[in-house]
Amino acid sequence: MEQKNVLPAGPSDGRRLSRVEIRTRLAAPRLGTRGNGTPEADNTRAAVLVPLVERPHGWFVLLTLRSADLADHAGQISFPGGRIEPEDPDAIHAALREAEEEIGLPMNHVEVVGRLDTWLTGTGFEITPIVGLVRPPDSLVPDPVEVAEIFEVPLDFVLDKRNHQRRSRELRGEQRSFYVLPYLHRNIWGATAGMLVNLAEALTQ
Repeated sequence: MEQKNVLPAGPSDGRRLSRVEIRTRLAAPRLGTRGNGTPEADNTRAAVLVPLVERPHGWFVLLTLRSADLADHAGQISFPGGRIEPEDPDAIHAALREAEEEIGLPMNHVEVVGRLDTWLTGTGFEITPIVGLVRPPDSLVPDPVEVAEIFEVPLDFVLDKRNHQRRSRELRGEQRSFYVLPYLHRNIWGATAGMLVNLAEALTQ
């Protein structure tokens, strides 16, 4: 995808959100659905962790670059996560388990504060995004089979609606529209971008 202009990150209201504000704004249950898929009984249920990390100079969203050798979504930017397995009691456990497996983030370093709308993909996935406040460990260790890189994007950049670009392309004979958030030399797009837009809406309501 062609890289477009990147607007500078800037807080939506000129100040940093507090932990209490983030918890409060994400406390209301979000049971809507988004995406270009349809709810089907045979959809693959999955969960992702939307990790928010507080640094001295602000909040950041942690993302991963998926390995180029994966069968699904290779080389794309995504949140840590994966399929909900039979042994997972719920989507929260699945998201935390996958984050620990993929990037070495211990479960006890995450405070779950809410969830976003369920995301339905055109490839048959039904994804539950779980938002957590992360206490960073000394280091994160990516699983080299699944994750090529771990990086962070300023939450201020995500909250700025000027960075929520809409694009469209033809896919399997249909015109599809989707969000793209171009950040530096990366294009965050697809389900991940849609979830970031949902996060921004929840935190700026």
